[in-house]
Amino acid sequence: MAEPEKLQLLQGTLDLLVLQTLVFGPNHGHGIATAIEQMSDEVLLVDHGSLYPALQRLERAGFISSKWGTSDNNRRARFYELTRAGRSRLSVETSKWETMVRAMARILKPERAS
Repeated sequence: MAEPEKLQLLQGTLDLLVLQTLVFGPNHGHGIATAIEQMSDEVLLVDHGSLYPALQRLERAGFISSKWGTSDNNRRARFYELTRAGRSRLSVETSKWETMVRAMARILKPERAS
């Protein structure tokens, strides 16, 4: 079977995916990137050059919080956690994304007129 093509994330989707990933519990940056890639069956590629600014932006907005800890490979890492405001934001952004997906589907695969 051919390896799936890796796709760069569209602007604005990374924040939503980070918030969704953190629903499952605190994680460090590399763990977040790996989780997104694995949950997308290795289709979505998370560029670390985009991930860390997104994490900083989400933390400044109060949607995530962070604290230092030790990763599985015994390295010091910053662990990010979803806040109450982040859960609310995730709900709003998920709704917007679902609306966008339905609209795109209507345009890309219109029903045939009988």
